[in-house]
Amino acid sequence: MHEFRYKRNDLYCENVKIRDLAEKFGTPLYVYSYTTLIGHFLKLKSAFQAVNPLICYSVKANSNLAILRALVDKGAGLDIVSGGELFRAKKAGCPAERIVYASVGKTAYEIEEAIKSGILFFNVESFPELKNIQHIARRLKKRVKVALRINPDVEPKTHKYITTGKLTNKFGIDFESARRIILLTRGFSHVEISGLHIHIGSQITTGEPFAAAITKIIGFIRGLKREGIVIEYLNIGGGLGIVYDREMPQTADKFAARILPLLKKSGLKIIMEPGRFIVGNAGILVTRVLYVKNTPKKKFIIVDGGMNDLIRPALYEAYHQVLPVIKGFGREAEAEKADVVGPICESGDFFAKDRVLPLVEEGDCLAVMGAGAYGFSMASNYNSRRRPQEIMVNKDKAFVIRKRESYGDLVHNESIPREFK
Repeated sequence: MHEFRYKRNDLYCENVKIRDLAEKFGTPLYVYSYTTLIGHFLKLKSAFQAVNPLICYSVKANSNLAILRALVDKGAGLDIVSGGELFRAKKAGCPAERIVYASVGKTAYEIEEAIKSGILFFNVESFPELKNIQHIARRLKKRVKVALRINPDVEPKTHKYITTGKLTNKFGIDFESARRIILLTRGFSHVEISGLHIHIGSQITTGEPFAAAITKIIGFIRGLKREGIVIEYLNIGGGLGIVYDREMPQTADKFAARILPLLKKSGLKIIMEPGRFIVGNAGILVTRVLYVKNTPKKKFIIVDGGMNDLIRPALYEAYHQVLPVIKGFGREAEAEKADVVGPICESGDFFAKDRVLPLVEEGDCLAVMGAGAYGFSMASNYNSRRRPQEIMVNKDKAFVIRKRESYGDLVHNESIPREFK
């Protein structure tokens, strides 16, 4: 569900015409719907109200300060994975006790900064990391809570690049190793294992993999309890899928119906880490047609947005719906197959392949849908291209939440040594 709809022939974000935004702010352009963003967060909160979870939005999905602040103001916590995301979380005004810190490779500096900030806890990925946290916490004279990330060896049936809960992945700790670690750390003076964490993958459209993983981990927790080890928190991670094409992902209510009975029985404090589910369909990328190129074998619609702006199609061969910003060019009946490609010097630079689209002309605008998650947050300056401007729409108002970079921004931190002159 989202607030991008056609009214007559114009695509709108809430009550604002997309074509007006493209004319005013230029393209490529990210446009977000505030109503969609907050609506998805509140749907999840309502569906799980029986266990009153701390919903920590996954910052990596989209880290714009305005998005973070909007969610924090509604009661969200934040799931972070780097020192930079900790900086953003604090800048957005998130209380430290609503921040959880994941990542398989936290540096000593990042760990120290997070401890000083008083975050709720670290999601720990290995015993060496746990020892490092103990060492730093002891030096700082702080007692730190952590959650061990368990790898439950569950098949989430998603793309191999976004599967994280199999034993062949780099993430988490197997059950037997986790048990040994928990017993070993009973003697740690400055670290307390207060929770367990799972995150089995991303863009998962059914509740079954979650239920399987949660069932496994609750059984593990019961076994620990028999040994006198009490766990306070269960962090079930994120990974809820959204609609990009013809997927039929579970709603928040259906997801809750499948796993709430398990969570209620656990008696644990519950944490969730959704990202894509909240922001994915809250954003689009608007791009303008530069040229239409016909070849003996293919038709190419060349646009001004590229894989540097939205890398998911190039990286995962991910499907994004592509819609005209203005319907009724008068050419819908003459739709043809075409590739929608960008200006980057890579064959993998595309948004759509062999897609049936209405005939378009130079200057027409297209909307790449479902671009709110892992769009701008994975954008780059490859080919020395400036990253797009970002706009947030709330009802009939549009706010600039990130200005387009200048060419000066591209070289701002670079210098030429005198010896080279």
